[in-house]
Amino acid sequence: MPHCILEYSQNLEQEVPPMDLLEAVQEACINSQLFQPSDIKLRAFPCKHFITGGAQDAFIHVTVRILSGRTQEQKTLLSQSVLEALCRFALKQVSLTVEILEMENESYMRKVFPA
Repeated sequence: MPHCILEYSQNLEQEVPPMDLLEAVQEACINSQLFQPSDIKLRAFPCKHFITGGAQDAFIHVTVRILSGRTQEQKTLLSQSVLEALCRFALKQVSLTVEILEMENESYMRKVFPA
């Protein structure tokens, strides 16, 4: 159950469709073998107004929120896998970043209502 949250500069939509970015992140999570494909949740948020390092350079930032209990090695490999998936788009003048955040098992709650 990772929650993958992709924030990106809106100007990138001219170069790559956001769904392609989400699918690349999803594939990286599946390939990590840490999660069941049906448990991966992804969403993307374009940023219309932003400043990066004093300029308006393009960026993609992925936050992967996972339940606690993974080793540091697993988290590092997951982060590297997501970053490599984004690098395959060969974008120019873009900052790519990935962070893995842990959610506490004890305080994370979930309820799914049937259709």
